[in-house]
Amino acid sequence: MKLSCVILTMGNRPAELARAIASTTGLRAAGTQVIVVGNGADPPPVPADVTTFRLDRNVGVAAGRNAGVDAATGDVILFLDDDGWYPDPPDPEADLARHVAGRFAADPLLAVLAFRVAGPDGGPAGRWHVPRLRAGDPLRSAPATTFSGGACAIRRTAYLEAGGFPGDFFYLHEEIDLAWRLLEAGYRIEYDAATVMCHPAEPNSRHAGFWRLDGRNRTLLARRNLPWPLAALFLLDWLAVTAARQPSAAALREWLGGFAEGCRMNPGPRQPLSAATIWRMTRLGRPPVI
Repeated sequence: MKLSCVILTMGNRPAELARAIASTTGLRAAGTQVIVVGNGADPPPVPADVTTFRLDRNVGVAAGRNAGVDAATGDVILFLDDDGWYPDPPDPEADLARHVAGRFAADPLLAVLAFRVAGPDGGPAGRWHVPRLRAGDPLRSAPATTFSGGACAIRRTAYLEAGGFPGDFFYLHEEIDLAWRLLEAGYRIEYDAATVMCHPAEPNSRHAGFWRLDGRNRTLLARRNLPWPLAALFLLDWLAVTAARQPSAAALREWLGGFAEGCRMNPGPRQPLSAATIWRMTRLGRPPVI
């Protein structure tokens, strides 16, 4: 199976981007296509075997990754953050390309391989990077119901069948939306601790606009994908979770403003999860209300 790796950059982290590209040397040696997407920025000079192109404006993480997939030719697409990198494997035979291609070739219903996110020193990163509720042991592989968009590999045909990431989300929770649609289509998502991506342990809340987009996109997520009773429960649950985080009053107002914005926006196609998919997710330990 042919692999492609998409790296999205806004041009503001040149040293980190250079590190990310350098970490794909082994992938490129194995024939993986590497594409750097300049999201409203000119990509810097890159090695000759790396493809680059520029989007006219910053369209966000979701639409930017969709554009990368459009330019890719691989059967499996790896996504890498420009401030992340793949570590050198301890065993030269345990190369990432061979492992990922083998996993997808062996299981036609595998849609997403969620990578283990490690800290810069190779140790554990934030618990939020482990895509399951019982996140205490990041070294345990298991079926999952979501994944981290910058640390994963996705089967191209499944990605296209599910419609890719929802571009209107800009960033935040676009992975959950895609994951739910993939599960509804009968595919599987697997958290694979043997595949590793390194990333600084920094929460998304550091980004400007986080609280607004968190409230807005959770509302869009519920409106697009959940039966109405579950949608109400999902949003009430996340309101309680957000309040429990004890954000500042300004942050909470921003979250509620995003919630109202999500109620006003056109959520796009509404395709509520079936009872069978909801039960399947519940059996995996994460029903779509948390």
